[in-house]
Amino acid sequence: VDSVKAASDVYAPASGTVTEANAALGDEPELVNTDPENGGWLFRLTLSDAGELAGLMDRAAYDAFIASL
Repeated sequence: VDSVKAASDVYAPASGTVTEANAALGDEPELVNTDPENGGWLFRLTLSDAGELAGLMDRAAYDAFIASL
């Protein structure tokens, strides 16, 4: 991810192959912040091992984690 001030790597929570990048972000990068669950996605990933998802938090667990900070 490139911005005016910095460039950063994006790490996926599971391994796989990137199959699509969100071209809309080229014109509207603010979508990452304003609509992250719909229009602001970064990439589509074909998973190498769907079993890796078992170790991730679901939405309720993530919301509880954020609330505890």
